[in-house]
Amino acid sequence: MSAHHDHHTSNDNNANLDPRYRKILWIALVVNFAMFGIESSAGFKSGSTSLLADAIDFFGDAANYGVSLAVLSATVALRAKAALLKGACMFGFGIFVLGRVVWMYSQGTTPEAFTMGGIGFLALVANVAVAAMLYAYREGDANMRSVWLCSRNDAIGNIAVMLAALGVLGTGSAWPDLAVAAGMALLALVGGWSVIRQATAEIRAAKLAEPNHLE
Repeated sequence: MSAHHDHHTSNDNNANLDPRYRKILWIALVVNFAMFGIESSAGFKSGSTSLLADAIDFFGDAANYGVSLAVLSATVALRAKAALLKGACMFGFGIFVLGRVVWMYSQGTTPEAFTMGGIGFLALVANVAVAAMLYAYREGDANMRSVWLCSRNDAIGNIAVMLAALGVLGTGSAWPDLAVAAGMALLALVGGWSVIRQATAEIRAAKLAEPNHLE
């Protein structure tokens, strides 16, 4: 079991030091910051909760990619702590969006469907491209896994926003937009909790492997 763990850790370290992985993270960082600006503006103008939620998620992902770049060559324990922070951010995002859904429901406004659909499609193209580049690194440590989950969840969220746009257009109601926003929030809660659990386990394992612990 120890030999298997050492081999797995070595593979994770090699992947983190891969120049291609670093380049992909930089591309993802730029793309996510750009889409945050585009979607946040469109979300406020259209009155779409799901679009605004997706914009906030883009911002969070950009910050996550920045953290990942900062700890690529760090120890397993430090990378796990960074992943723990990112998992907590994902979880916090989910709670915030659920609160936003409740607030928008109380306002009773209907979002602009065509803006939702167009921007949602643009975001989908961006996220699918990033997710495809990160696919080969999806089974790494907690830090790498959190990066992959961010991109995967975003792509799913973009499709949902487009479906919500069709629902708003067809019903003239805000319910499809609010339902999708709530779904995105739950996805963030589940993904964040998954990363938190893995990161916590890796931090615990790193502590057990410390020489002082063995004495």
